[in-house]
Amino acid sequence: MADAAMLASQRRSLIIDRVRQSGAVRVSDLVEQFGVSDMTVRRDLDALARAGAVQKVHGGAVANPGGAVDEPGFEAKSGRESAAKAAVADAAASLVETGTVIALSAGTTTYAIAMRLLNIPHLTVVTNSLPIGDLLRTTAQERGGTAPSLLLTGGSPTRSAALVGPIADQAIRTLHVDLLILGAHGVSDRAGLTTPNLAEAQTNRALISSAQRVAVVADHTKWGIVGLSSFARLDEVDLFITDDKLEPQAQTLLGDAVGKLIVASATDPVGPAVSRATGAEGVTGVARFG
Repeated sequence: MADAAMLASQRRSLIIDRVRQSGAVRVSDLVEQFGVSDMTVRRDLDALARAGAVQKVHGGAVANPGGAVDEPGFEAKSGRESAAKAAVADAAASLVETGTVIALSAGTTTYAIAMRLLNIPHLTVVTNSLPIGDLLRTTAQERGGTAPSLLLTGGSPTRSAALVGPIADQAIRTLHVDLLILGAHGVSDRAGLTTPNLAEAQTNRALISSAQRVAVVADHTKWGIVGLSSFARLDEVDLFITDDKLEPQAQTLLGDAVGKLIVASATDPVGPAVSRATGAEGVTGVARFG
């Protein structure tokens, strides 16, 4: 039975399940199944195609060859949702304090954050990202060592330029970081944080175990995407930073599940972000900061 109140994340999870089972879906069939408009279904398919979960065709979508176990490379993802990523990166960078040890997972959003940390004194950055490592190393050389200190985990590189595998995991498990800023391929109320790469999921778990606080950065397009492997539940997240294009229902759900939700304005670059923190009695408070 169609449910008009169904969240986009739930529809998209069901669409992925149907594509995996039958290999293809039609827009007209999904409109009838979910009781939503043609445009709503097409937006769902656009979001799933951007995430690599399906491949759009005329009138519907088909399974993306390799999409269940792979993802686009770093360069392919760099130009996507640039305004949203910039807003999220600004909000995340404002949380980083002088003299702390932070970890940055691989990803284009975390790379944007790294670019905003270059002038923070006495900062140590642990990362399994080759592009972030290159950025910090080059900056340190240009400035004579005044950039943040770099600890690169080692490991085997993925297509998205993440260092993963047993070597990375072993190195990370010996570390203790004040704050982990973690990206995700997909975010879902059902599956939590996910990635299509099994080895990257394991490395992300090691990063989470090493951190005193965990902050997740994910723009609105990641919501409702379910990758092959889950690496964290939403209630394991201390801070979740997203942009204001995320639908209100999803914001409410995230605000109830994570320790604190920060919604950054992607539509008004000079405007404040909104912070939603769920209290002990489940009441959501809203604070603004510049």
